[in-house]
Amino acid sequence: MAQGKIRSTTTGAGQARDLDARDAAAPAPRPRGRPARPEAEQRAAVMAATTWLLLNEGYAATTLEAVARRAGMAKKTVYRYASDREDLVAQVVRGWTDGFAPVMAQDVTSVDEVLPALARVLQAIAERVLSADAVGMFRLLTADFPGRDALLRAYQENGIERGTAMLAAWFQRLARRGLIQVSEPRVVAGLLLSMAIAEPLRAMALGLTPPLPESSIGERIQACLALFAGDAKVFALRAA
Repeated sequence: MAQGKIRSTTTGAGQARDLDARDAAAPAPRPRGRPARPEAEQRAAVMAATTWLLLNEGYAATTLEAVARRAGMAKKTVYRYASDREDLVAQVVRGWTDGFAPVMAQDVTSVDEVLPALARVLQAIAERVLSADAVGMFRLLTADFPGRDALLRAYQENGIERGTAMLAAWFQRLARRGLIQVSEPRVVAGLLLSMAIAEPLRAMALGLTPPLPESSIGERIQACLALFAGDAKVFALRAA
């Protein structure tokens, strides 16, 4: 018997089902263009671009268009995080003080833990406020330029005043637990920050001392705490 070619008996409907099955099993085509950046990454890029422009190009050059260009995103994306230039700068400075919150949330349960905890708080503040970017911002504010008042206002409200308020609130929590006595927490917080942070910031802004982490203020913090706690080895009145 002659062998003929075997013909397919698959019907048109069956072929369609086979094609549908193969299409379903095939990987989905990749979307065109770059993948969307995560929200946190986008915001970090906006803040980094703002900081770079402020310190390298100046306040006037720190427009939303320039930030978008520097961050590699559309201007409308930048508008998701800030309404204008002043808002951008405020968020940069506020981001530094946001870094104080975790260490201020530490659990302090005894009097013996208060000063070591306060040392950690001051060190965390120093690491933000005495960083190269923060020192550069402070140095920028010592010059006279168009828009300085707006930048100074953002720095004052979101940096100095907010940081002082956060430390004062921490003192109040310790007082409510019966661990310390403090009659004017806001005043005490301001004095302590001035003593521990202000002079190193001035020296760094003048270029006399490198910013953290190239330098350290650990010894200064310990001296401030000793004076703050009334250590007679640091300061005491002699009997008449």
